[in-house]
Amino acid sequence: MRNAHRVPIRPLPDRASRERIRPGEPLPRRLAAGDLLTNRKICEKVRQGSGESALIPSAQKLRCPVPFLAFSIVFLCSIAAFGQETITFAHYNIENYLEQDRREGTDIVFAPKPESEKNAVVRIINEIHPDILGVAEMGPEDQFRDFQNRLEKIGLHLPFTEYVSGPDSDRHLALLSRFEIAERHSVKVVEYDLNGQRSQVQRGFLDVTLQVNQAYRLRVIGAHLKSKLPNLSGEALLRRNEARLLRRHIDEVLNSNGGGNLLVYGDMNDTKDQPAIQEIVGSRQRTNRLIELPLTDEQGDYWTYYRRQSDTYDRIDYIIVNGVLLPQIDQRLSYIFRSKDWYSASDHRPIVAVIKVNAR
Repeated sequence: MRNAHRVPIRPLPDRASRERIRPGEPLPRRLAAGDLLTNRKICEKVRQGSGESALIPSAQKLRCPVPFLAFSIVFLCSIAAFGQETITFAHYNIENYLEQDRREGTDIVFAPKPESEKNAVVRIINEIHPDILGVAEMGPEDQFRDFQNRLEKIGLHLPFTEYVSGPDSDRHLALLSRFEIAERHSVKVVEYDLNGQRSQVQRGFLDVTLQVNQAYRLRVIGAHLKSKLPNLSGEALLRRNEARLLRRHIDEVLNSNGGGNLLVYGDMNDTKDQPAIQEIVGSRQRTNRLIELPLTDEQGDYWTYYRRQSDTYDRIDYIIVNGVLLPQIDQRLSYIFRSKDWYSASDHRPIVAVIKVNAR
């Protein structure tokens, strides 16, 4: 497996070189499963009962070959016949969607996230078109409402929300969903002792149960662990303690409802070989060991974050599932988003998991 850490970014190759696939290399998502946006729009029309004549114009607009369209119709109708549908979950650190000191030319001004960055964030989310969206680095509630309104204006209706404001007064966790929130278990304040002093998990833990349909529920837990910015107590030690408490919260969920579907996500601010991530996943000997999804972009790269200070690319954003949910993940359609302008929106790239669920 290619080293997932500090992978230098490569310029996007030309179309011809992207068509060539090396022996033993998995098919890119684009070739393996068609265009996800195309599949989504076709799927929506199939769900609405549209006939082939109504689907063909949509396919042409999306540059979808008619043979692929015919295959999609048959495939999706077969899924419907067997009572199965898919939902798309995405996690995205949208980088400081808040007011703060920002550089404008030679001046430092206190201002919200620039319009150009907000527009890029919304465009990327629209391209993914998630049914469930977990975000990190959301600002105060007025900024959250601004974010919701922008999604509504592009036709992305995610009316059910959870917003967690922890001890960090600036950056918060939020979740938006097409599905109703049946239960809320989020924890805003989580305390622990560190070197004789009382410390807190700065962003708390987001925890909700979504009622996808009458027969299917999904438990979703989100976190944003301590950053790598220096701290007197040691940023790695703080992060590991936050991870340990997150794992304790997860264990409580699994012990109370071990047979349920569990998805854990977030910006964990560490690579998978570090103790914080191992704390969350659990040892191989544990009955409740979790599995982190080995997501890649269409070129096979694993990184989700660019760190300007060290000029490195790392994978620090994760979607982690329990053994019950794992067989329901369509890993051929799950991916890390890639585009030429991703950095104009955030220093993170969104990650996406497609889940196959039983219909009503």
